[in-house]
Amino acid sequence: MESFQLLVARLRYKHLLMLSTLGKMGNLHQTAVVMHMSQPAATRMLSEIERVFACQLFERMAKGMRPTKVGEMLVEFADNALTRLDRCAEEVDRYQLGGRGQLTVGAIMGAAPDLVAQTIIEMKRHRPMLQIRLMGETSDQLVALLEQGKVDIAIARYATSIQHNQFDFEPLGNEKMVTVVRHGHPLTDELLPPLDQLLEHWPWILQPITTPARQALEKELEMEGLMSPCDIIECGSIFAALQLVQKSDALLVMAESVLRDHLNIGLIEMLPLTLGRTLSPFGLLTRKDTFYGEPVTGFCDILRRNAVQLHIPAHREHPFRTNVNTYSGLT
Repeated sequence: MESFQLLVARLRYKHLLMLSTLGKMGNLHQTAVVMHMSQPAATRMLSEIERVFACQLFERMAKGMRPTKVGEMLVEFADNALTRLDRCAEEVDRYQLGGRGQLTVGAIMGAAPDLVAQTIIEMKRHRPMLQIRLMGETSDQLVALLEQGKVDIAIARYATSIQHNQFDFEPLGNEKMVTVVRHGHPLTDELLPPLDQLLEHWPWILQPITTPARQALEKELEMEGLMSPCDIIECGSIFAALQLVQKSDALLVMAESVLRDHLNIGLIEMLPLTLGRTLSPFGLLTRKDTFYGEPVTGFCDILRRNAVQLHIPAHREHPFRTNVNTYSGLT
């Protein structure tokens, strides 16, 4: 059988559209309607695609159709390819209308307030007609968006240890994780109890377990022989987390850069508790074997320069190596 790359090269745009649409619809008649063709023509096109790959791509069920394992692979490939084609068409259209293209950047919350915001402002100063779209998500979500081609670059961390096979990574800096509570919280008026008591008796607001920041926290607790908090609210939204911590007695662990404004005006208070010190550096994530022209290269140049000027500490340890830390209030 021919190599997968050679087979994919034989697919045409209408084949990709057929695979993507049928994967979503699960019905050949509905797919034919969406593609403005007769059902016999749609049947012939599907047979043509299956002949190219010399295998069945969809199982004919009593009601509709379901992709086989190979079919699932091709549907995912078609979805990603069509997304990138749509992005390219949008950029060309904007350029022809007098614009200067589009750039979509994904960034974790800790990098956004300082590094990414400053870079975007500087980029717009030089390229005022450039449309920049910023998507603030957690590292695991950003890696998925980067893989799907829905962001051009990501300022994030690897979410799993094997993602270095898919993406190139360039360290830029690190977040300082702090623990905060609402203004007037009982813990601010007394000597801070040992960490094991805080974990057992107080509610905590933490990032989702799939995020590198949460995994680093859990690893530190494991190294110290401590259990995870008994009472946890998992929250991936900065706005929601800030509302929750201000309206409850929960402890919130988050990047200091994100909380800085709320700390300065006294809405929240920082506890003398050190957590998240084993968190690996965040950096510039790009897809391997992908050509990047302007405006991506220009944005990356500004990003690197700003990372140096802002003196963001980047601990250049192995991303998955951890160190024993001393906690304030730890028994």
